[in-house]
Amino acid sequence: MKKKRLEVVAAINVGSDFLKMSIAQLNKEGTLNILEDVSLANNIGKDTYTSGRISPRTIKETCEGLKGFAALMQDYQVKTYKAIATSGLHEADNRDYIIEQIRLVSKIDVEIINNVQERFYIYKALRNYLAESDNIDLNDSIIVNITPGGVEVSMYSDQGLKFTEHLKLGPLRLREQLITLEAKTISFPKLMEEYIESKIYLLKPKIKKIQINKFIGLGGDLTTILEICKITDAAFISQERLAELYRQVREMNTNQMVEAFNITSGKAKLLLPSILILHSFLKTTKGQGIYAPKINIRQGILYGLLENHAKVTKPLQVENDVISSIWYIAEKYGVDKKHASFVEKMSLSLFDKSWKYHKLGNRDRLYLQVAAILHDSGNYVSFSEHGSHSSNIIRTQSIMGFSDQELELIATIAKYHTTRIPTYADRSYNVLSHHEKVLVSKLSAILKIAESMDISHMQKISDFEVVITEDILQLELISNKDIVLEKWDIMNNVEFFQEVMGIKIELKG
Repeated sequence: MKKKRLEVVAAINVGSDFLKMSIAQLNKEGTLNILEDVSLANNIGKDTYTSGRISPRTIKETCEGLKGFAALMQDYQVKTYKAIATSGLHEADNRDYIIEQIRLVSKIDVEIINNVQERFYIYKALRNYLAESDNIDLNDSIIVNITPGGVEVSMYSDQGLKFTEHLKLGPLRLREQLITLEAKTISFPKLMEEYIESKIYLLKPKIKKIQINKFIGLGGDLTTILEICKITDAAFISQERLAELYRQVREMNTNQMVEAFNITSGKAKLLLPSILILHSFLKTTKGQGIYAPKINIRQGILYGLLENHAKVTKPLQVENDVISSIWYIAEKYGVDKKHASFVEKMSLSLFDKSWKYHKLGNRDRLYLQVAAILHDSGNYVSFSEHGSHSSNIIRTQSIMGFSDQELELIATIAKYHTTRIPTYADRSYNVLSHHEKVLVSKLSAILKIAESMDISHMQKISDFEVVITEDILQLELISNKDIVLEKWDIMNNVEFFQEVMGIKIELKG
């Protein structure tokens, strides 16, 4: 009998300074076996961070490099892959042309992701790493993820993720932005350090509010730092060793670093800003050093492909991190937590119990959950038209794992939690595709009913049951209190629900 071949997949990152690809075999027991890692240097970030556009020469080199990746995937008989591009392409004014040229030349479809989507993949890789390691956990920790174009900072307490912020402070971006100043000062490292401090000072009070005992560093430059420090057994750099290296590199130019550490010129140029960033953050905590697990965004992508392959349906810890970050945003905007929790619970329950009529998926359910938690955030701006203010707040947030378009959908769902209904006269609704209009209408119809169940903000209803008979969905509200107001408000919103779902709602009893 012929053995079934295990699936081979690939993850590609069109990064700011390198094109990288990992090819892996998905094992039956739910693990990955990396078959090959390849890397090619590029100038995407250098072009973008200096001129805002990627040059024809860099475009050609990128297309040719990815054409080689495509040939390697063919050799491995890869049928499933995911290719993403990060800030270097995301911020380029000519990104759309480049994506199209890549598709035509290499036959690879590249998805441009934003900073929070990038963070989602990195944290997926980190969560899988932590699941296999007993050395560290995320309680009372700060994570500083350094990418060429930016720095992601996340803080965890024993209650989960407290907040996450993105700073346009990556080593490559810093070098390109400040390069003209290097020849004008004899103390360029000091100037760069002052610039870094000016960008992170607003975060310092937040960091000091939480007892930070563990510092976790992520990013490609940490591998270089580990090698320089001759750390091979455990990926941990003590505070003393980092301070020593910090003092050392502050007195060196690029050529001196190349000679002293036996590294390439490209790595040397990014080493100083990377160390300065790490040093600036570490000194604000009580961490004894930096844990530096060797993970990358491609591993997060591969774990995502593995989950799809294994048809994983249970919520993973990284998804719980997403919801924790949503509650941080809700707290920041003074949301009534009891009311928002109630609306969240009832929305998800109604979504599940009426699935036969909307047929939406788990991702759509997550959109509803986020909209339910943040639906009243607009009260922070004004009680009048607070649905519109909630919508504006949501679309300006950096929520881990969501694309810009997904945030727009969530913002529009939250906008219609009041008696207001979607119309073509509303531009935010009109610009959506047909599929997106239907999705927003279905989820906002559910959110309206859930909101009505707590119109008094007193959580009088403990639960509800659904009884479906022919074309009527009967809601049996479970409560030992007077819920006349809640029933009245539910009935104000049932017509839109019926219009969208095709089934009439009646209250039982």
